[in-house]
Amino acid sequence: MSWGTELWDQFDNLEKHTQWGIDVLEKYIKFVKERTEIELSYAKQLRNLSKKYQPKKNSKEEDEYKYTSCKAFLSTLNEMNDYAGQHELISENMTAQIMVDLARYVQELKQERKSNFHDGRKAQQHIETCWKQLEASKRRFERDCKEADRAQQYFEKMDADINVTKADVEKARQQAQVRHQMAEDSKADYSSVLQKFNQEQHAYYHAHIPGIFQKIQEMEERRIVRLGESMKMYAEVDRQVMPIIGKCLDGIVKAAESIDQKNDSQLVVEAYKSGFEPPGDVEFEDYSQPMQRAVSDHSLSSSRGEGKAEPKFAGKSKGKLWPFIKKNKGATPEDFSNLPPEQRRKKLQQKVDELNKDIQKEVDQRDAITKMKDVYLRNPQMGDPASLDHKLAEVSHNIEKLRLEAQKFEAWLAEVEGRLPARRQSGLYDSQTAPAVNNCVQDRESPDGSYTEEQSQESEAKVLAPDFDDEFDDEEPLPAIGTCKALYTFEGQNEGTISVAEGETLYVIEEDKGDGWTRIRRSEDEEGYVPTSYVQVYLDKNAKGAKTYI
Repeated sequence: MSWGTELWDQFDNLEKHTQWGIDVLEKYIKFVKERTEIELSYAKQLRNLSKKYQPKKNSKEEDEYKYTSCKAFLSTLNEMNDYAGQHELISENMTAQIMVDLARYVQELKQERKSNFHDGRKAQQHIETCWKQLEASKRRFERDCKEADRAQQYFEKMDADINVTKADVEKARQQAQVRHQMAEDSKADYSSVLQKFNQEQHAYYHAHIPGIFQKIQEMEERRIVRLGESMKMYAEVDRQVMPIIGKCLDGIVKAAESIDQKNDSQLVVEAYKSGFEPPGDVEFEDYSQPMQRAVSDHSLSSSRGEGKAEPKFAGKSKGKLWPFIKKNKGATPEDFSNLPPEQRRKKLQQKVDELNKDIQKEVDQRDAITKMKDVYLRNPQMGDPASLDHKLAEVSHNIEKLRLEAQKFEAWLAEVEGRLPARRQSGLYDSQTAPAVNNCVQDRESPDGSYTEEQSQESEAKVLAPDFDDEFDDEEPLPAIGTCKALYTFEGQNEGTISVAEGETLYVIEEDKGDGWTRIRRSEDEEGYVPTSYVQVYLDKNAKGAKTYI
């Protein structure tokens, strides 16, 4: 089967068919391109979906991912991210291995097709030219034959006429011979042109056109084979990523199988365990006896009393958390006293760990500055050692500040864990915990909802005040025993403290008793505690009994 022999007369149809073949290739390229765009869009949507549900850093969501079910979900998100990467790879491979290759091949195919059909048209034009030459030679031969016949008839007529002179007859005879010779020449030329045309026509239909059509047929068959190979590659690109996609899906299954419901239940216990004991039986209160009824410790109203808070609330709560107690919706106390014991211990331990990390960072920074200062001392040309003094003092101040903060939280932690029988009522600690104590009182509410704000305020009035306030209730102000200069600005936001500005000079009325606080006075009505590390103290023994105010 050959197009050259079977389709020798279908030049125009073959031209249309081969153009259609190129259009099919270009359509397939467009199809692959749209598939790559879909893969990229799908991969992008998968990545956005995975990112959308990833836990946000430093948010409450991060705590949720300690549960195995949430860990499995996080693994699923990560696997989906990898899954999206495989779809991006499909797009890249289809673009490189199919689209680019086919686009280049289509350009080559167009050039080859153009060349083949150009040769075909050239052969057509040549045979048409030969045919025109044959037609012209044939018409000339026909015309000369007719002229020769007319000349012969004219000669015979003149020869038969007796009235015509012999010269006229001779002239007619010569004219007839000339016409006859022209006819013979035209006949010979026509025969030659006809023979040449037949040769050209035979070559056209049996050599030129079959050869050209054979090339076109081979070109078209190569196009078909190339399209089939591209379709195979299309499937192979998908097949190449299937093992990785399978691993992603296996990862999701493995993550799902790692879910441990018992472990998650235990984590719920650890997260929400209060540490309180369940309330005991409610005692019978006999109203038939004419006696003053005492509120039972086991009564739900024990937290209210009669609007009076017991002094031991100043240290910590009674240790009972009733199911009816509402949580404080205000600001969280610094010592987390609004939380149940177990949760409070965890929060305090977490805070202590954070402060210890911060202290270690500052210590490392101080050591580095100290080493640098030593280098400057040994090699003055490298820098001025005095330029590091301010930075070193600042870091040392930060360390002292963090250590005081850590000691405060460690004391609260020790109290919760039962290591300390009672907390020392110093200004450092109680000034911070006084609001928390009040919160504990405010948080208690009876089951019937009869607890009122007035009762809360009355209870607050009964709570023991911090030591700072007790000390300031002295009738006679303490005498100044020296002066001090504020090294740093201190914002005294807690009860019993006083705010000072850097460089301010004040009077000292009580030295540091080992708790890190010094009692100072600005005026007769303004006195309080400041951290000892924030001031430079100058004691004056002679001024011990003096009462001088700024």
